[in-house]
Amino acid sequence: MTQLERIVQYAQVRYGTEPEHLWAKYPDYMVFRHPAGKKWYAALMNVPEHRLGLPGDGSVDVLDVKCDPRMIGSLLSEKGFLPAYHMSKSTWISVLLDESVPDEQILSLIELSYDSVAPKRKKKQQDC
Repeated sequence: MTQLERIVQYAQVRYGTEPEHLWAKYPDYMVFRHPAGKKWYAALMNVPEHRLGLPGDGSVDVLDVKCDPRMIGSLLSEKGFLPAYHMSKSTWISVLLDESVPDEQILSLIELSYDSVAPKRKKKQQDC
């Protein structure tokens, strides 16, 4: 099973979410939405390496996840992490799904992304 397949399976089992294929031009691209707020928490794409600034003329599977801006700088210094592809680079990050980043680290980032797009609960107003 590829890392991409493991990530898709994780999202389906852990969160009960199914991939959505939104673009006819890119049938392999998929997004996962939080069931409560319908916001994306992950996007999976197969991107030409040159578009990511990587050497080569092939393509690579990429996962975009929403990320705390304070974490992005340190993650970008690690192998397998790139500025977000087609997302806000200040709040999203791309992860190469080429086995360069351990599944455990990726799953942790997916969990943070999922939690970050969950609808916020409103505090009940207290009577004085």
